[in-house]
Amino acid sequence: MKQKTGKLYIVGTPIGNLQDITYRAVETLRSVSTIFAEDTRHTRKLLSAYDIHKPLYPYHDHSSGKVIEYIISRVRRGDSIAIVSDAGMPGFSDPGYELIKKAIDEKIPISIIPGPSAILTALLLSGLPPYPFSFLGFPPPRGSKRRSFFEKYSDVRSTLVLFEAPHRFHKTLEDIHRYWGNRKLAVTRELTKIHEQVIRGKVEEILSKTPETIKGEITLVVEGAGEDKEHTQDDSWIDELETFIHSKNLSASEAARVFAREHGLSKKMVYKKILELREDKNDTKVNITPD
Repeated sequence: MKQKTGKLYIVGTPIGNLQDITYRAVETLRSVSTIFAEDTRHTRKLLSAYDIHKPLYPYHDHSSGKVIEYIISRVRRGDSIAIVSDAGMPGFSDPGYELIKKAIDEKIPISIIPGPSAILTALLLSGLPPYPFSFLGFPPPRGSKRRSFFEKYSDVRSTLVLFEAPHRFHKTLEDIHRYWGNRKLAVTRELTKIHEQVIRGKVEEILSKTPETIKGEITLVVEGAGEDKEHTQDDSWIDELETFIHSKNLSASEAARVFAREHGLSKKMVYKKILELREDKNDTKVNITPD
């Protein structure tokens, strides 16, 4: 007789206020065989608040692939397993995605128990257009990957949502200003908690009035890139660009970044125009260096 396969439950938990958990989430956590959590100490407080007593094991960024294999094997044997993160829905900027992908590949039954989301909560509190939006997760902490991250998304015109750690908060605002310009921004922290805070304004304004580090979980909501002016009747920016590149000794990429930020244009569009000017054989005075 074929053994019955269990099920993997992806359970959304509160992002701050413990009362935000759903009835279905509570009943699911009470019914499963075992719970795997991003931080067992954090999750134990939630389980205790709802009188839930189940075996609790860690599953986090530093877990090996063997943990995923173990969870899959338990479900295959007929166990019901719940996965929770520290806050919100598993799979967003935590290792839940890798487990979900593996379960789908292995044809393991999955049930999503939806819950609160810092992404949607911050979007609505920001006052910026809630759709379309792009969720970017955590920026890389340093080096070329971080630089590439901000350059890659500089031309995205939808509202942008990012997570950030408190100790990198000020550095991230500086990089947003450097690569994306002085855009409108909402800093949300400690969402749904007693000390919930929302700071709205342009990047320069927020940089000037906030400390280098602030406490609590932070979600940033940033205005998308401005509309390309290439398709409007106003092409005066092209004359300004010619003057700019005649007066600067910059690479094409750096010139595009600086000019686009200062004029609220798409870096990609400006870069393309710079290359056109550089390739124009009749214009020998374009003062830009190769990338």
